[in-house]
Amino acid sequence: MKHSVKKIFQNLNTYMLFVLFVSFIFMTLTLEKQLSFEKVNNLLYQKKLIASLTKLKKDDIELALIQFNGKSAQLHSQIDKLHNIYKYSLTEKYLLRNQDTYLSELKKLSELTDKFNASAQKYYNDSVNKKQELLDQKQLAQSLYEINTFIDKLIFQNIKYDESRFTIFKNLSILSFIVVFFASLWYRKRINAIYEDITYLQSVEKQKTPYKIFSQEADAISLRMKRKTVVTDNPAFVDQITGINNYKGMLNSYGNKKGMKDSNFTSVAILEIDNFSKSHRPYAQDLTQAILKKIAFTISLHEQPTDVIARTDYNQFTIILSRASKEQAYKDIDIIRQSISELKFNIPAGEKITVTGGFIIKPNNTNLEEAIKQAKEILLQAKHIGKNKILQTRDIAQLHT
Repeated sequence: MKHSVKKIFQNLNTYMLFVLFVSFIFMTLTLEKQLSFEKVNNLLYQKKLIASLTKLKKDDIELALIQFNGKSAQLHSQIDKLHNIYKYSLTEKYLLRNQDTYLSELKKLSELTDKFNASAQKYYNDSVNKKQELLDQKQLAQSLYEINTFIDKLIFQNIKYDESRFTIFKNLSILSFIVVFFASLWYRKRINAIYEDITYLQSVEKQKTPYKIFSQEADAISLRMKRKTVVTDNPAFVDQITGINNYKGMLNSYGNKKGMKDSNFTSVAILEIDNFSKSHRPYAQDLTQAILKKIAFTISLHEQPTDVIARTDYNQFTIILSRASKEQAYKDIDIIRQSISELKFNIPAGEKITVTGGFIIKPNNTNLEEAIKQAKEILLQAKHIGKNKILQTRDIAQLHT
């Protein structure tokens, strides 16, 4: 059963959203841990303020009362901060569901704070009667003990909340790791299989090793690319010297490939080896065949699955390209010309093997034979101008203006 690349990437998109969501959850839990730290620091700071309220000097009662009023106001401000912190504690609010308990604890803390403030204020105000002062001091110590005990209880209660949060975090981490681990292996395997399909489709070898296509899309492309007759399996379609298509093989290959990329431009180029013909054979037969083979091999290095190359005359090669733009088609042909001119052969010093060509973009309403005829006409005019160049239709038009 073939797998759909579209469906795989749709699922991959969902998987990436899942990973993003999990990352957001972990980030939220991490930030909530910071809120937990802030809560503990807040409670410890309250204990510090409360302790400082019991150590004010009574020598200057007015200064002591000013300090007392300022610090007692800070206590209520710190309780308000605890209310604000809880607004962002999502796990406590929605998972632990401790909102009623937490708010009742803050209410009791506020009440104990009021009780402590009242006891402290009474202690600092009643400074004449020693007996009453001792009673006030005893009551203040009792209030101090109650509020410190309650704050310690809140701190320990927060540790329990942290433990519950950690349990949730731990379970989510384990579950997420398992899901991400196996999903990553699953998608890695399928993406590698898709890449192997693409590599297989890109291969320009005539004999491909047996390969089982993984995806539906690659299978469909392969069926369109598959030629009815393999050139090397039919000697009638093969040029015996170079091993590439002859004229018949070119027509057969073009017929099998012409519908593969309907949106592309099809170009036809005829390349002729300069100073090299049946009537003019400047080299021995072995060297002549070596030159033809090397030129054919150089052209084949630039061949794509949708292209067709052939040796269609003694010194001529026909190249049919399918490219996304006219400019790219001409550029690739010129690269082939340049590559041939850079080849090295065991010939007299100073001599180079070059090709001259005629290039056209084949109109959709023109058959291949007519396009080849037009390319040959451009080639004839190019040979009169010089060698080692590729002319196209617009170059000929400029020459006649």
